[in-house]
Amino acid sequence: MIAPSPSAAGAKPASPLADPLFRTLWLAWLAGNMTMWMHDVTAAWSMSQLSDSPTMVALVQAAASLPLFLLGLPSGALADMLNRQRFYAFAQGWIAVVAIALAVLAATDRLTAPWLLLFSLINGIGLALRFPVFSALVGDTVSREQLPAALTLNALAINLTRVVGPLVAGVLMASFGTATVFTLNAVMSALACLLILRAPIGPVPVRVRNPQLLAAMAEGLRFTARSPMLRAILLRAFIFFLQSIGLIALLPLLARQIGADATTYTALLASMGVGAVLAALTLPRLPGMAARDRIFCVGVLLYSAATVIAVFSPNLWTLAPALALSGAVWLCVVNSLTMSVQLVLPTALRARGMAIYQMSIMGGSAAGAALWGSVASHSSVAASLLASAGLALLLLLLTRHVSLEAKPAATAQKSDRQQG
Repeated sequence: MIAPSPSAAGAKPASPLADPLFRTLWLAWLAGNMTMWMHDVTAAWSMSQLSDSPTMVALVQAAASLPLFLLGLPSGALADMLNRQRFYAFAQGWIAVVAIALAVLAATDRLTAPWLLLFSLINGIGLALRFPVFSALVGDTVSREQLPAALTLNALAINLTRVVGPLVAGVLMASFGTATVFTLNAVMSALACLLILRAPIGPVPVRVRNPQLLAAMAEGLRFTARSPMLRAILLRAFIFFLQSIGLIALLPLLARQIGADATTYTALLASMGVGAVLAALTLPRLPGMAARDRIFCVGVLLYSAATVIAVFSPNLWTLAPALALSGAVWLCVVNSLTMSVQLVLPTALRARGMAIYQMSIMGGSAAGAALWGSVASHSSVAASLLASAGLALLLLLLTRHVSLEAKPAATAQKSDRQQG
């Protein structure tokens, strides 16, 4: 999503997969994201059946996002302090245990709205643990020249599973019930755990000079405070997710308004993934789209337009293309932001920096889900989504001077020397 270096320009998009370590990590990431999307669609649809309250439905997304906001920095600090391979495996094991508990509750007809919210929150803890450490492992594994291709492959894994996961979940829910979905999630999370443990990761140098959690967290915050570029990325990420999460959080209710069942709802979610996959395959061929500020600003405008179209869509055939557009925009914006933050971070602070980036994303997501759910409860789903689109345009106007176009490489190299 950024202008490639000369050495990177000739590299094939799939070239990082030739490395056995990256390939193993990527397969674990693929399996882990499959369970994430299957859990999200099953939890959201189940809540829409357990409660008619827009707030409760939106709180499923908020509960999933809140741990990634609250625990992001401690998780990143631990990933810089501990064995990253074992820490990543522990996170996937945690998610597997949560899936088993949900499967038991669903199979015994004891899954209630409060239980679902609680376990969505606990599942979010596992996600909070795995994101910074995976991002740091990718930065450790691939060269700077291959980083754009590696991030695109990671985004492709997220969005391929964003297509397949909801479709599989929808078929299983319709045919066998939610307990089957949660059981499959447990199996795939365990598989991801095994893949991570088998990854050929060699010994890594000590990254934290003072092996104390609070000191490591403070070091990451000090770097953020000193980096205008990183602060700009965090602000952009928070703004985008604050407004964009409304469409995702309220989609179950929007789908019900056009008479969708569980299968149709999962097809709608999959259409978002299809749009993102197409964007991931197309954008590397469009060097003219390299300006990150342009990607962000155009992305916010298009996402707002997709939200408005979705609100006024009378059926599946008009709603699905709007969601596909939103998925494509989401991929472009998030990949651009992620590339920016990876380049600005020094190696020694990578996991903590990615954790702080995660906090900005999930802080915006949790706040946005709670906000738009509350607005929908006091007005309507349509009014809430239109308000989210309007707020996006207002925030874009207010932050028009915030730029992502600084040259972060020199900053990262200087900080690397300071850390050494």
